[in-house]
Amino acid sequence: MNLPVAHSLHRAGYWPRLATARVVLGYEDRFLRRKRLTTAGGEAFLVDLPETSNLLAGDAFELSDGRLVEIAAATEPVLVVKGDLVRLAWHVGNRHTPCQIEGDRLVIRADHVLAEMLRGLGASVTEAQEPFTPEGGAYGMGRTMGHAH
Repeated sequence: MNLPVAHSLHRAGYWPRLATARVVLGYEDRFLRRKRLTTAGGEAFLVDLPETSNLLAGDAFELSDGRLVEIAAATEPVLVVKGDLVRLAWHVGNRHTPCQIEGDRLVIRADHVLAEMLRGLGASVTEAQEPFTPEGGAYGMGRTMGHAH
C-alpha cells in the first residue's frame, strides 16, 4: 500500500491553498520528523520531513499529491493555574516545564507533584481537558530541549 507522503510543512497563515483534511495531535505527538499518521477522516499518510519539527496548531502538511492536511492540537489533561502569575511562572520555568502563558492563567500538563507545589505557593490549580500549546523556546527552536547549567 502506497501512502501519500508529506515532505513539507506550511506554517499557520502561509498555506498556498485550503486544507482538505485534518490530523489531531497531542503535545508530544507534535514533535516529529518521520511517522505514519491518520487524518480525522481515517486516511493514513506518512510524514517524512527533512528535520525534526515542532508542529503547531494551524500548521499544515503538504502531501505528495498536493493536498494539505491541517494540524490541530488534541484535547489532553492539563492544569490551569491562577494566582501571582509572574511568581508562579518563575517556579514552573525553574523546573523546565512546558507552559502555556495567557493573560489570566498558566496552563501546564497534568502533574500531581507540580500541582501540589503550586498550591503550596498559593496558586489556584484546576484540572481540565483542553488543547495544550505551550510557549516555544527562547532561541526560536520551538521547544526547549534542555541545556547544561
